[in-house]
Amino acid sequence: MLEVLPRRQTAILLAAALLVLALVGKRLASQGSARAPAPAATLAPTGSGAAGAAPAPRIVVDVVGAVRRAGVYRLPDGSRVLDAVRRAGGPTRRAQIALVNLAAPLADGQQVVVPARGVPGAAGGAGAAAAKVSLASATVDDLDALPGIGPVTAQKIVDWRQGHGPFRSVEDLDAVPGVGPARIEQLRDLVTP
Repeated sequence: MLEVLPRRQTAILLAAALLVLALVGKRLASQGSARAPAPAATLAPTGSGAAGAAPAPRIVVDVVGAVRRAGVYRLPDGSRVLDAVRRAGGPTRRAQIALVNLAAPLADGQQVVVPARGVPGAAGGAGAAAAKVSLASATVDDLDALPGIGPVTAQKIVDWRQGHGPFRSVEDLDAVPGVGPARIEQLRDLVTP
């Protein structure tokens, strides 16, 4: 048979259970749970009428550097770097956000790096070698600014990335027509996968 606890003990047990639930909920919320749908994902077309429609494709990105909550996040396919930075809580006061192309499209498995002011190697005369160019998110203009890479080769690099996925290493550039071992050695210290 069940024993009936005195009212005071019941109240204490109930308060302890609520405290545990609150702490677990707070911890899950502070981790930026990748399972929580993005606000834009809650908007569904009203005219579809398909109650069992498949969820939108998602990508997974790693956001690091001068952001409030660095981590790995799931975002809707077609998201931009700006969406990833926002999902990570936005840039910190030390972020050099001008060095980040916020409009660049994201690819699954990409790492978004937000550089910080005052970090050794990230400061330099007017940002001239401030940060390596990310092959995973660089635009044609970003790549065209590299030595030995013109607009045609820059477009080939972007096209290769879109057709084959993100670069896993700098050596993957060898698969891009017009980029050979000598050019890779020239770019090695200027780019990151």
